[in-house]
Formats: sequence, structure tokens, C-alpha cells
Amino acid sequence: ENKEEEEEEEEEEEEVKEKKEKKTKKKDKSKQSEDPTSPVSVEDLEKFAVQPAPRDVTIQCRVTRDRRGMEKGIYPTYYLHMEKDDGKRVFLMAGRKRKKCKTSNYLISTDPTNLSKDTNSYIGKLRSNVLGTKFTVYDGGENPEKKPFIKECESIRQELAAICYETNVLGFRGPRKMTVIIPGMLENDERVAIHPKNDLETLLMRHGNGNTDKLVTLVNKFPSWNEQTNSYVLNFHGRVTQASVKNFQIIHPDNEDYIVMQFGRVAEDVFSMDYSFPMCALQAFAITLSSFDGKLACE
Repeated sequence: ENKEEEEEEEEEEEEVKEKKEKKTKKKDKSKQSEDPTSPVSVEDLEKFAVQPAPRDVTIQCRVTRDRRGMEKGIYPTYYLHMEKDDGKRVFLMAGRKRKKCKTSNYLISTDPTNLSKDTNSYIGKLRSNVLGTKFTVYDGGENPEKKPFIKECESIRQELAAICYETNVLGFRGPRKMTVIIPGMLENDERVAIHPKNDLETLLMRHGNGNTDKLVTLVNKFPSWNEQTNSYVLNFHGRVTQASVKNFQIIHPDNEDYIVMQFGRVAEDVFSMDYSFPMCALQAFAITLSSFDGKLACE
């Protein structure tokens, strides 16, 4: 009898084990099916969003714009997915312009269904100046001006990037000149933390004052004029299929061949967005959102 009981117990244990294994298998699948060959882990979306791309890897993504419905016509939602080698896509983050804001203000979240600031999935925002020519990208930390007493468990927000658009010298049709300022990198490939406590410490002010220590200044690659198509062109190596003034490639002024980030149109509401070291997904997505902003005084 004892033997039978033991066997039954063993069987039960096996069943429980099997169920657990099935569950964890399901969990793993829902964890966006990790790819052992992929150098990039997307298990923790919030961590992944701010993690610089590994060196020698270009992370290929797709941005889709949802303009369905009256409200979304004015305030579309943008979704970012990573494109994997097997053709599958992994959702990374979504962004939407906030209503009732004096300046353009986009919230970025890892929850595509809840784009509000009061959730755990809020990871950052993009804010423009009144003219819509300069933008700042923040992570999900607290604004020191709004919260004078920040608890130890809370963190003061970091500035992750600033984007400046220059008014177009070539009139309406030419490409816009972009400058992107991002924090520099430390020796261990960690990002320098920029926590401005006042206006003088912001990326835009530091760049304006020429205080660029520990900052990286990037620009958009100037396209060449194509006589046949009678337009400006950049080589996107097949990643972009439609000409658009908004297509751009971001480079370091000292190295035109290394594309830190590129963005361009594939279809009406579909765009490709690729980024490389030292940029992270949140920086690249926010730069993309700034280029969509309709109020640009440089169009």
C-alpha cells in the first residue's frame, strides 16, 4: 500500500511539474519569445527602453501611426515594434501627444492601451518649446520643479536627448537641419546621467553655451541632390521605400559613414526606424516623434 501511495504521489508530483513547465513555457512565449541568437533581450521593456544598443548591432524597428477616429486624426498614437530576423515583431513602446498642453508634449509608455502618466508603464516624455523647433526627451523620473521634496525612492528625471530643428534655408522643399544632443558614454558603455536641477544644466542650455563636456552632438546627414528624380536622396539600403522630407539619418559629424539612427517612410502610416550604439530605443523613438510634430516652424 505504501508503495502504491508513493507511486501515486510521484505521479501527482510529475503532473504538477508538467503543468508548471507548461505554464513557464507559456510565460516564456508571452515574454516575447526570447531568441537565443539575438544579442538583445527584450524581457524587461522598461529596462530595454533606456539601454544603449550593443556595439556592432543595428536594432531594426518599425513605427506605425494610428489615426483612426476623429481624436486620433489630431492626436495619433504611434507604436514602436522591434523587427526580428524571423520576421516577427516585438512591441516596445507607444507614444501619444497630450491634449491641453501649451507646447507639444508626448507621453511614452510600455503599455499600448494606457498612455497616461500615472501608471507604472510610463517611461518618458518628449516636450517642445513654444515654436516647436527645440525638443527635450525625459525619462520617467520626477520633475524637480514640480516636486521640491522628492522621496529617496523616487528619482529626479534624467534628460536623455535634445533635438533642435533649424529653419530651412532652402525654402520649403529642402531637408531640415537637425542637431541631436545626447549624454556621453562612460568607459563601461553606461550613459552619463544628466539630472538638471535648473535651466542652466539642461542639455539645450549646455549645448547653447558651448558647455559640451560629457555630451555627444549628432547631426542629420545631408542628402545629395539626384538629377534623375529631381529630389534630395539618402541611401537607406532598402529600409525606406518612399521619398519624404521627413526621412533622415543621424550621424556624428566626424564619421559620416556610421549611421547612429535612421528613419523613413515605408507606407502611408508605416515607417522604419533603426538605431545603433550609443542610442537607446527611447531616445530614438522620441526623436522620431519630434520629427512627426506638425507644428514645426521649419517646414
